[in-house]
Amino acid sequence: MTDLPALTDGIQTITLVIVPVFSTRNDKGDSAARKIDEAVGLAEAIQLEVCASKEVKLSKIRPATLFGSGKTNEIGALIKEEHVGVTIVDHPLTPIQQRNLELEWHCKVLDRTALILEIFGARARTYEGRLQVELAALQYQRSRLVRSWTHLERQRGGFGFIGGPGESQLEIDRRLTDQRITKLQGEIVNIRKTRTLQRASRQRAAIPTVAFVGYTNAGKSTLFNLLTKSDVVAKDMLFATLDPTMRGMTLPSGQEIILCDTVGFISDLPTELVASFRATLEEIVEADLVLHVQDASSAEAAEHRRTVEEIVDGLFSDEPLHMIDVLNKIDLVDPDARGYQSRAVRDQEVCISAVSGEGIDELLKLLDREFANRRQVFTYDIPSSDGAALAWLYKNGEVINYLPQELSNIVKVALQTPDVGRFEQRFNLEPLH
Repeated sequence: MTDLPALTDGIQTITLVIVPVFSTRNDKGDSAARKIDEAVGLAEAIQLEVCASKEVKLSKIRPATLFGSGKTNEIGALIKEEHVGVTIVDHPLTPIQQRNLELEWHCKVLDRTALILEIFGARARTYEGRLQVELAALQYQRSRLVRSWTHLERQRGGFGFIGGPGESQLEIDRRLTDQRITKLQGEIVNIRKTRTLQRASRQRAAIPTVAFVGYTNAGKSTLFNLLTKSDVVAKDMLFATLDPTMRGMTLPSGQEIILCDTVGFISDLPTELVASFRATLEEIVEADLVLHVQDASSAEAAEHRRTVEEIVDGLFSDEPLHMIDVLNKIDLVDPDARGYQSRAVRDQEVCISAVSGEGIDELLKLLDREFANRRQVFTYDIPSSDGAALAWLYKNGEVINYLPQELSNIVKVALQTPDVGRFEQRFNLEPLH
């Protein structure tokens, strides 16, 4: 097999983007164009120099190469003419299809999954993020350990604990890969335990958490920076944010909350990545409130919305999420056309611009109302000696009436639903009936 050029970081690698469009799906021209734009954006997200992008219409999938022989030769001629080093096929490829296309085209071939894994690998900064990306990449690569190189056909002898007599290099590669996958899964389990302890600590402190979800490049990080006065990386680029970030802020009412910025979703997100990032994404289901940030200016807004909801439902189908729609980038929408944005799909939605600040006051008021509406009124008989319980109620609730007695204090207080259990468990108290 001809040696393939390595995928490099930088514009030295000339890249061709191929977007298969299936005639059976009745894709409109503008839809195909948007798919090409997204695929090119993914390539540019890791600084690949895209020399050309091409829509290729298919009537059916060829098991050997995805494309028919005519299309394969046509693309091969373009690759040769443009001196392409990497060809991106915006569609899942089987290991055999990838190998055959690389042999035909004499260049590196990446499918959509591999490209997204490359982006995540380049962007992950935290130890946790790097573990999750490596796990996803190994799970993806394991199925691609095929006899493509001569070293995989060599036999080696050995002791039973090394690999056994006659174990091929291919089998050794698979065994080592499986061992590394098992080790990474164990480390990620430990991360999940740590996150569980951190969430428990926040719950004891009675600080509500608000998580952001949304399609990649919807403006979550820009909104996060605006609300928390932070400097999280926020660029007009797909997957600018990978590692989750948490910051505290205070609402106009004085209520303290924690905001959690999470990785953006995308259509056809690799299942390996979704599974690997579950530990991170659990911040979503554990949040007291979820803001679904959407790009109101995108022609694909409805499709992007469905993609995000399908991924979240797939991950946490048994966990009901309280979600509010936040339609961002409203400043890019024609004022005369804004009426169509109010779809009333859910009871609550708000139109904002994280850049201009339009609608931010309304969003903050909505959040204040949301947490105020969750308050219930209870009356407790607190021993006079238990000053910590009284102080906790004044800090985390709204004391309506305080009546000191000889040996105790009768306190009428409004508490948010999650805080009721936290208070009663911590101080071993029950409300008066």
